[in-house]
Amino acid sequence: MGITRYESESRTAATVLDEARRLVEPAYRSSLDRIAPPIRMIVGYHAGWLDATGRPSKQVGKSIRPALVLASAKAVAAAEPPHGVTEAVAVELVHDFSLLHDDLMDGDEQRRNRRAAWSVFGERGAQLAGDALLAMAINEMVGRPGITLLSKALDALCNGQAADIDELEHRETGGLDESLAMIESKTAALLSCACEMGAIAGGADQEQARALAEFGHHLGIAFQLIDDMLGIWGNPSVTGKPLYPDLANRKKSPPIARALDSTGPTADALRELYRDVGRDTETLHRIACLIELTGAREWAEREARRELDAALDCLTGVSADDATEDLRLLAAMMTSRSA
Repeated sequence: MGITRYESESRTAATVLDEARRLVEPAYRSSLDRIAPPIRMIVGYHAGWLDATGRPSKQVGKSIRPALVLASAKAVAAAEPPHGVTEAVAVELVHDFSLLHDDLMDGDEQRRNRRAAWSVFGERGAQLAGDALLAMAINEMVGRPGITLLSKALDALCNGQAADIDELEHRETGGLDESLAMIESKTAALLSCACEMGAIAGGADQEQARALAEFGHHLGIAFQLIDDMLGIWGNPSVTGKPLYPDLANRKKSPPIARALDSTGPTADALRELYRDVGRDTETLHRIACLIELTGAREWAEREARRELDAALDCLTGVSADDATEDLRLLAAMMTSRSA
C-alpha cells in the first residue's frame, strides 16, 4: 500500500523517530512521577517500558506524534533544536490516553503486538490510567501558548469518538461524509495540533503555523485511511493489531462506509451480510472480500494519496526543503505502511 517514498542519504524516518524518543521519553517518564504507583505500572505497560509483571521491557511505540511536534519546530526555528519537547510530551500523553480508552470502549484485546492494558489490569485500572495521562497532559501545557490548541484537539477527539460509537456503528447505510468527519476529529485533529504546537514552540509566524496545522490535518486523514485499510487487509504480525476488529464491531470506517454506500449486487450482498450478527472469521473474511470488490479499497488508496499530496503542498513556503526534511520523511513513513 505504499504511496510515496522520501529519503535522503543522511537521514531516514527511523532516525527522526529515534531522536524524538531520546528527547521525549525522559521528560514523559518524569511527568508521570506524580501518578500513584499502581496506575504508573499500567501506564508503563501501555507505553511499552514494562511487561505485565513490572519488569523492564523495550516494546515501545513509534513516537510519531512527538516526532511531528519536534520536526515542525525544527522547520521554522531560527536557532538549533530541540524546541517543543514539552509540547511533544503533552501530545504523546493525550495520544496514549486516547488509546487506553479506545481499546477499552472497543473491546480490542491487542495493542502493539501484545495484550491491551485493560485486558491485563482490568477495565477500571485502564480507565484510571487514561484519566491520569490526560491530567498530566494538561499539567504539562499550563501557561504555554499551545494549551488552547490542545484543548480544542481534545474536544474534537472526544466528539469523534462519540460519533464512532454512538452513531456510525448503528447506522444502516455507510454514511461516508460522517465517517470522514469522524476521522478528522479522532485522528487528524491531534496531528494538526501536534504540528501547530511545534511550529509555535519553534517561533513560527502566523502563516507558517497555519500551514503546518494544515499539513498535519491532511497527513492525519491519509494516515487514518491507511490504518483503516490495515485493519481489514493488514498483517497482524506487522501491525500488532488483530484483523477485522472494525468488521466484527460493525464499524463504519471510510472504506467500509464507501462500500456500504455503493450500488450493485456486490454492495447489496455486503449490506445484507453486514446486518448479520455473525462474527466468525469466515464471515468477516467474506465481508472484507466484498468491500474490496466494491472498489472501496482502491478508493481509499486514492484518497490517502490525494491527502498526502495536499499535506506536502502545505510545506511549500514554510521554509527551505532541508528544514522540512524531517516532516517529509515522517509523512512518507506514515503513508507507506504495507497491507
